[in-house]
Amino acid sequence: MLLRTWKGFHRAVAGMAAGGNNVVVDHILSEQWRLPDCVDLFVPQDVVLVGVHCPLPELERREQQRGDRPPGLAARQITRVHAHGLYDIEVDTGTHGPLDCARQIRDFLPHRPRPTAFEQLRRAATGGRAAPKRVR
Repeated sequence: MLLRTWKGFHRAVAGMAAGGNNVVVDHILSEQWRLPDCVDLFVPQDVVLVGVHCPLPELERREQQRGDRPPGLAARQITRVHAHGLYDIEVDTGTHGPLDCARQIRDFLPHRPRPTAFEQLRRAATGGRAAPKRVR
């Protein structure tokens, strides 16, 4: 059921974007299928893939402080969420606050290079062929 829920979430986001909405999604790519599903659904030229990093000790401190996560979740996920290693921009919440990270992203947007990270990921996934764009 969780798989269907997450796939539905991806399709809802793609649908909102296809409707002309600017969408910001905070999404942890902790399962191997999630990024390929998003790459297949979203228009790669329109996506800004932001890598949000934080040192593990700080993640563990935040995890404990929140109290709503199983202990050790951050440590188990940290390598998986960044396994693809490709971003348009990266920020570090361990050394910069949320407002500074948001400003870094805002200042990056007018200057983002092409191809985008999603364009590169799409090309890699399709062997260089243009994949049909559709919302499923």
